[in-house]
Amino acid sequence: MFSTGDKVLIVACEDDPRAVGRTSRIVDEVPPGPLTAGRWTVAGISLLITPVLCHSHELRPA
Repeated sequence: MFSTGDKVLIVACEDDPRAVGRTSRIVDEVPPGPLTAGRWTVAGISLLITPVLCHSHELRPA
């Protein structure tokens, strides 16, 4: 389980494959729910990649 501010490595990303291999931070303050289809919001990836939604299995602690 992740929490706000956790640094993660994106190992897969259905939302935007360009994010794979990058390190960023979780911005959700609560665990993901139905609104995001159970995906975490990861932001601060790069100037050209907007925040992405990733399932827990697509992320690893960095």
